Amino acid sequence: MALAPPLSARGGEAAWRARPFVSNANCFVVPPMKFAEESCVTMERCVAAGMPVLLLSAGQAGATAPAPIAMAIVQAVAECLAGVVYVNAIAPGHPAIFGTWPFVSDLRTGAMSGGSAEQALLTAGCAQMHRFYGLPGGAAAGIADAKLPDMQAGWEQAISNVLAGLAGLNMVYEAVGMHASLLGFCPESMVLGDDILGQVQRCVRGIEVTDETTDIAAMRAVCLDGPGHYLGADATLRLMQTEYVYPAIGNRMSPKEWAEAGRPGLLAAATARKRAILEGAPCTIGAALDARVRAAFPIRFRA
Repeated sequence: MALAPPLSARGGEAAWRARPFVSNANCFVVPPMKFAEESCVTMERCVAAGMPVLLLSAGQAGATAPAPIAMAIVQAVAECLAGVVYVNAIAPGHPAIFGTWPFVSDLRTGAMSGGSAEQALLTAGCAQMHRFYGLPGGAAAGIADAKLPDMQAGWEQAISNVLAGLAGLNMVYEAVGMHASLLGFCPESMVLGDDILGQVQRCVRGIEVTDETTDIAAMRAVCLDGPGHYLGADATLRLMQTEYVYPAIGNRMSPKEWAEAGRPGLLAAATARKRAILEGAPCTIGAALDARVRAAFPIRFRA
């Protein structure tokens, strides 16, 4: 397969093989339990070229995977184990990600439902299987069935991301920004999703029990010898930025403050933050490499 011209610009083939900067997401299987010939040929060439591969199994529970949640996970794990065997038969130890990615069908219509509680359970169950086998794995979370970044999108993204995090998933695909069960994408939703992921990470971190966080002497000083509150306590100020996470967009004003501020909405704030990020984002590709890529490929975007 052709890896030039960007390959030579990044130090040649030896440098590429030592640290590849592109991976191949490969749907090597057609559920249920059949290899996809064309994808397998592509995977073989990627492995031969030193490119890491993501072994994706994406059966849809109730359609191309069993309807029971447990059995949909069993099928996805079996398919991805077959992929691991395939890759190692070509090049033992070649880097591959265990991409169990079973989806959910709304059995009333047959449509995909990426924002459902069942999807969250599928992802969490797959994460537990990755940990059982000791394999680096990825699965989907954070997909919304909602068409807009509204309340429905919020609960759908939050539930599946929290379960994925608490289950110990290594790599989360589609974590923010995806709508209409992967048919739509929204930059504002990515901005709002940053707040969601901050809260998710805090849940994953859990409750820390250390000498610093269980200072009984500080409690005694407040309750028996002090003002009867912890607002000005040293521990409160010291832990303010480590024990708690603060949203960048989420609004925590009191109702009175919110009304006096003109009742600001989340979507308007997310749009403003999106514009500020894009306007301040520098190009990270050098002019020479950009020119070489544009000379080799029909790039439609302006430099």
